[in-house]
Amino acid sequence: MNSLLSKLNNSLEEFRLRLSYRDALPQLVSLGVLSGIGAGLLIVAFRWLIEISSAYFLDESGDNFESLSVPWRFLLPLTGAMLIGGALSFIDKKHYAVSVSHVLERLHNHQGVMPLRNVIVQFCGGVVALVSGQSVGREGPGIHLGAGVGSLIGQWLHLPNNSLRTLVACGSAAGISATFNTPMAGVIFAMEVILMEYTIVGFIPVIIASVLAATISQLVFGADINFVVNGTDTNVLIQLPYLVFAGIVFSMAAALFIRLHLMFVKMQSYSIMLRMTFIGLVTGTIAVFVPEIMGAGYDSLNQALLGELGVALLISIVVAKLLVTATATGLGMVGGLIGPTLVVGGCLGALLGILGNTLVPNASNPDFYILLGMVAMMGAVLNAPLAALVAILELSSSAVIIFPSMFTVVVACLGVKQIFKYEGIFAEQLKLAGHDVYASAGKNFLSRIGVQSVMNRAFVNCKNTISNDEAQQLIASENVWLIISNGNEDNNKEECTQLVAMAKLARFMENPQLTEDKELDLSQLSAKALKTVEIEARASLQEANTLVNSSGADAVLVIASEPDSKITVGVVTKSTIASYHGM
Repeated sequence: MNSLLSKLNNSLEEFRLRLSYRDALPQLVSLGVLSGIGAGLLIVAFRWLIEISSAYFLDESGDNFESLSVPWRFLLPLTGAMLIGGALSFIDKKHYAVSVSHVLERLHNHQGVMPLRNVIVQFCGGVVALVSGQSVGREGPGIHLGAGVGSLIGQWLHLPNNSLRTLVACGSAAGISATFNTPMAGVIFAMEVILMEYTIVGFIPVIIASVLAATISQLVFGADINFVVNGTDTNVLIQLPYLVFAGIVFSMAAALFIRLHLMFVKMQSYSIMLRMTFIGLVTGTIAVFVPEIMGAGYDSLNQALLGELGVALLISIVVAKLLVTATATGLGMVGGLIGPTLVVGGCLGALLGILGNTLVPNASNPDFYILLGMVAMMGAVLNAPLAALVAILELSSSAVIIFPSMFTVVVACLGVKQIFKYEGIFAEQLKLAGHDVYASAGKNFLSRIGVQSVMNRAFVNCKNTISNDEAQQLIASENVWLIISNGNEDNNKEECTQLVAMAKLARFMENPQLTEDKELDLSQLSAKALKTVEIEARASLQEANTLVNSSGADAVLVIASEPDSKITVGVVTKSTIASYHGM
């Protein structure tokens, strides 16, 4: 039994070591499988709980909050918001952070280590928020829950931090895939928004995770397309000027949404109970008159696609949904904003389609502009045009919208970025918190590499005082570094005081006078020693780079990651990091 456990531990240790390399594709694929299955099962449980709970309030499944009586339209969101506020009042503030911005912050500033309690808050709070008709979507919670599963798998297995990045991306893709039934959009979103890079090594495990999560979701909920599209045949070329105009309108709406959201984010210093109560009052009051704003609102989109919504109601939905969602998400309601942006964009697109047909009768099918609005609004708000394009393609199964959607989403994204100077809602929210995900050009590259894959293992520990013969033996060895401790030969990191290149010892020994001494005092090499700091073997090269720069050290001593371990396992110098990065 002990032999079997020893073999398993050795295999796991070898697995961890291999993951520290940036090309550990087979190992990353296995992690993609684990995170995809785990995230898929959790999202299925999340969606199932929402649907079962909603059945007690709604006449039909889905977002049919319009079937509620007027008193319930007010009381349900208010009660739900107050329940969330009351529950969160007993929890540490650091666990309030949820959804996509939290995932990005943990990925870029904490190596993808995500706290379990925040995941629990997201799951429970998300269920209450969506069942009670808050103007939020389930995609944000899905991304957080999926990313949380991936990160927790890595933490429980004590995997190197550079592999947590891939696990978070796999979980995020799986979360979108299982929530939205859009496996390809999940992959693109993970690469475009979460990792902010495209690599082959990253793509394959993320694709596997997304596909597995979609498979699990479809086995439970089916594979139906979310939005019913009649026909979108239209002459796109003659409408290009109007598409430019539409793109500008969508960029203005997206910028307004971002601005309102950020305005409310600045008010998060108020107590959680006060903020949740305010959200409930605003949502409930507006829902009395415009119940379509409750929930994600996908039923309203389908009604718009079927031509069942009039101009006045479309205007009401656009204005009310934009305001209420910006208020709720900005003040910290547990839930996402991707779904509501699709609704706002789709209804705004329906209005533009009606306006276009009024100016030029029978110029276009209104469904065409509804889909364009969904793409443009989502892409511009998130600064993720490709993810938005793929998502709408998968949701509508309408290939004819690809060319005009690309045209419109580019105009909308350029407008938000160049005219209104917004990088995307998540990046802007992190900027308010003092985090800039675009600050370091080489950060993502170094974060993909573990220190174990580049550290120098050719070192030896020795006492502060050694004999002349021992010094000659050290010089003759193949070791590159000498770690000099205060009187002990073990690798206790608290006793390591100097890191000296073996070449320095060889030059030191060239002094003829030293050959006559029986013992050598290596403290005389202190002037030639490198300043060091210590880092865990689980760390990424980016962490080592940050630590070296902040401390002014010349090298890092890599310490074994086992609990209470004091064992030095390698050396990484500042020059090694710089040369590896190509600087």
